Amino acid sequence: MSAVQTLKLDARQRAMLDEMGVKVWWPVPEVTEVVEAAPVVEDAVDVAPEPVAERHVPQAPVAAPAPAARPAAAPAPVARPVATPTPAMHGAEVFVEAPCRLYADAAEAPASAQGGWLVVADMPPEADGRHGEPFSGDAGRLLDNMLRALKLHDGRTPVHLMRTHRGVAAGQPGSPRQMAEAFGEHAAALAPGVVLAMGPLAAQSLMQSGDPLGKLRGRAVPLASANGVPVVATYHPAYLLRNPADKARAWADLCLAAEQQTPSSQD
Repeated sequence: MSAVQTLKLDARQRAMLDEMGVKVWWPVPEVTEVVEAAPVVEDAVDVAPEPVAERHVPQAPVAAPAPAARPAAAPAPVARPVATPTPAMHGAEVFVEAPCRLYADAAEAPASAQGGWLVVADMPPEADGRHGEPFSGDAGRLLDNMLRALKLHDGRTPVHLMRTHRGVAAGQPGSPRQMAEAFGEHAAALAPGVVLAMGPLAAQSLMQSGDPLGKLRGRAVPLASANGVPVVATYHPAYLLRNPADKARAWADLCLAAEQQTPSSQD
């Protein structure tokens, strides 16, 4: 029971008291606290929540796991090309023609005179397989001028020319022979004091090196196949016609070759 007593007056009685100046407290309505109780479930202890799996909730399709990527195979080691000691192993074999004597009259000097110079030059044959004159064409005339500058045109010093090229031997008498088997024989017969290799094919074949001509020139290398005769590499006349700026280097090579001549080989 509430401690505050209120009068139970109707509206007319409250209006009359109000006119008389009597203030009356209005009855305070009883507030009933309504507490929403959770519905009592009988045997709640025995009732367990429905498993999620039994509610038939549609499940998103699960994608199959992607197969594990196989480790990439290690790249196979790349074999580096092995430098060969002679360029004759690449492509066709290197052949040399029989040596011919320059600046000498056959009646005055034999073609097999020993000593002097042996010029080995890159000179491929013509379309018919034959060589022309040694000093034919602009390249031949330039070679003649180079030898004349060394005063070799008077015939006193033997000068022999061997032309070398790649190809296949014809198998006939007088046909070119392989450089490896023919050069030693010709060098032994001629006994030159110095060998001048003109062009990359001649220089690389004689020096047994795959280096470019620019690295082979400028030095004298003794040839084991010719009893230690020094060989000096230089540019081919045909190359000098296309690159005249290298004529000074070629002249330096010729002077180096001339220094290799001993007094006895100049007689």
